[in-house]
Amino acid sequence: MTVLVTGATGKVGRHVVAGLLAAGEQVRAMTRSPETAALPEGVATVRGDLADPAGLDAALAGVDRVYLFPLPGTAEEFTARAVKAGVGRIVVLSSVAAEYADGDYSGDHHTAVERAVEASGVEWTHVRPGEFMANLLDWWAPSIRAEGVVRAPFGATRSAPVHEADIADVAVTALLEDGHAGKAYSFAGPESLAKTEQVRVLSEVLGREIRFEELTTDGARALWLGQGMPAAAVDWLLQDPVDVPVGPTAERVTGRPARTFAQWVADHRADF
Repeated sequence: MTVLVTGATGKVGRHVVAGLLAAGEQVRAMTRSPETAALPEGVATVRGDLADPAGLDAALAGVDRVYLFPLPGTAEEFTARAVKAGVGRIVVLSSVAAEYADGDYSGDHHTAVERAVEASGVEWTHVRPGEFMANLLDWWAPSIRAEGVVRAPFGATRSAPVHEADIADVAVTALLEDGHAGKAYSFAGPESLAKTEQVRVLSEVLGREIRFEELTTDGARALWLGQGMPAAAVDWLLQDPVDVPVGPTAERVTGRPARTFAQWVADHRADF
């Protein structure tokens, strides 16, 4: 069996590639820049861009199953080409926000991809994690490395972020095992933590002091816009915060305990 992994060099995609390879499957990893992909030996790396699905027929040739990174603008055409090529199963990297679409910035993005895949007639599974722990590599790591500080709004708001390896494990399970077709798996991480508590865990695991500085919503807006974040994304992130409890985790699909935030920090020690 050959599995095409789109977004193969992404935070989740790399773990999907590794999981499929460990299971002994033939992995075709698609990326826009194969020359810098640095993927494991034994992976067939191919050039491709989901934004240009007309150029992906060669990448899809002979593929049985696909892990699909969400790009709503071309999802319908990509899925049609995948089905024409003989793909029998697509596992979509989606988001828990897809449960709350209808005008929601993130939910609408992911729902568009889900609907395109569902309409194709192919076997499908939607993987819907909540907040990624890996977001902190972009949001917090630069200021931690430079100043030993985290600046963010809503310091007391609790969330249950998910390790990207757990997201990949759910996707790999759905790609390789039967019994997951037509299902949407929403899940969170195993702990509900305030941002201030996440910073405390970072300090403990990294073994150095890291300060938390609370931003006002105006301050956060200015910071994120200045970093190039789209205004719609900023508006979405600055909605009235809601505490996120621990709900189902990846364990209900994989049968393995979900990874903790402390484990994630240890896995990414070098990034901080």
